[in-house]
Amino acid sequence: MPYYASRGVIPHKRHTQFRAPDGRLYTEELFGTEGFSGVHSLLYHVTPPTNVQEARLLGTITPALAPDGPLIHRHFKTQGLMPKDADAIEGRQMLLGNDDVAMGVAVISKGMSYFYRTAEGDELFYIHTGTGTIETVFGDLAYRSGDYLVLPVGTTYRVMPSGEKPTRMLVIESRGAITPPPRYLNDFGQYMEHAPYCERDLRLPELHTHDEQGEFEVRVRARGVLTSYTLSYHPQDVIGWDGALYPYAFNIEDFEPITGRVHQPPPVHQTFAGKGFVICSFVPRKLDYHPLSIPVPYHHSNIESDEVLYYVDGQFMSRRGIEVGSVTLHPGGIAHGPHPGIVEKSLGATETAELAVMMDTFKPLHVFTDALSCEDPAYMYSWRE
Repeated sequence: MPYYASRGVIPHKRHTQFRAPDGRLYTEELFGTEGFSGVHSLLYHVTPPTNVQEARLLGTITPALAPDGPLIHRHFKTQGLMPKDADAIEGRQMLLGNDDVAMGVAVISKGMSYFYRTAEGDELFYIHTGTGTIETVFGDLAYRSGDYLVLPVGTTYRVMPSGEKPTRMLVIESRGAITPPPRYLNDFGQYMEHAPYCERDLRLPELHTHDEQGEFEVRVRARGVLTSYTLSYHPQDVIGWDGALYPYAFNIEDFEPITGRVHQPPPVHQTFAGKGFVICSFVPRKLDYHPLSIPVPYHHSNIESDEVLYYVDGQFMSRRGIEVGSVTLHPGGIAHGPHPGIVEKSLGATETAELAVMMDTFKPLHVFTDALSCEDPAYMYSWRE
C-alpha cells in the first residue's frame, strides 16, 4: 500500500509495553514482507498468535494441468461452473496459471466455517455479483458487485456472503505483491494527478476485536500444501494496528478511463501490477474522437505475453459469441484482433458500455483441467470470414 493507516488502539511508541485494562500485556506482531526491510504493519493481539493447540496436514493443493495441444486462442464459459454448497476456498475452480500467477473463478453459496491464510503471495478478488463481508485480522471489509479486494500475503481472513444470491468472483492468486502501477505513484508513494484513481477511492477495513475463547480453525497454504491449525482463541483478536500493509477494497466504478483522439493501448486501463503480470479494467467510456478513428482495438501479437479477459457486463465491441462470465485466452506467438466485420461496424461509435477485467502475463499460461469442462472449442476459428 502507498500510505500509512491506523485502526483501533495502539501504544505511543512501537516495541514498548502495551497493556490491557486488566494489566495483561498485548502481543505486538510485525506483519511485514522482505524480512524487516519491506512494507509492513504492526498488529497488537489479545492472545499471542503463536498459541496453537494442534496442527495437521490437509493435503496438496496444486491444480492439475491439462494436456498440451496446439497453440490456439481459447474461450471458457464460466457461467456454467456452479459448484453446490461451496465456500470461497472450496468453491474455487482455477482455470489458468504459471509460476507467477493463477486465475480462476469461485461461486460462493455459504460462509467459511474456518479462517484461511496463504503464505505464497497476494490475492486479488473481483466481485462479479453478490454482497457480503470479508472478515480479516485487520477488520471487516463489506463487498458488493464491482469491488476489487486486495489481500496481502499472510492475511488471515474468511469470506461471508450475504443476501439470497451466491457471490460470484474472479480470483487472482499471485506469487508476489499486488500493487498500484508504479507509474501512478510519485517518489513518496502518493498517487499522482494523472492516475485513474487515488487514495480517497480505497476502502479500508473497519476493526472489530473478538476477545473470545473456544475452538477456531485457521487453514494455511504454504509450499504447495494446506495445513490446519486449531486455536483456542478467535483469530480476529487484534486490538489495534498501524502501518502500510493491509487489505483494502476498490470499486471498478471509481476507475476513471483515459481516452484519446485515436485508440489507446491496453496499458491506459492498467489498475494493478504484480510480479510477471498486470491487471486492467475496461469500463464504460467515450471512444476515440479523431475524424478517421477506428474505435475497436487494432490487431496485435502479444509476442512475449499472454492476454486473458474476463467479461463482466455490456457488449464487448471487438468480439462476437462472448457472454457474461466468459474468459478468453489469447496466447503470445499468434495474432488476434476484432472479429470480421467488427471494424466497419464500429466506425462512428462514440462510446462503449463494456465492462471487463484483463490480466496480461509475461510468461506463458498453462490451462488447468477445471477449465476444460466449460471450453468453447470453436473459438479459435471464429475469425473465419
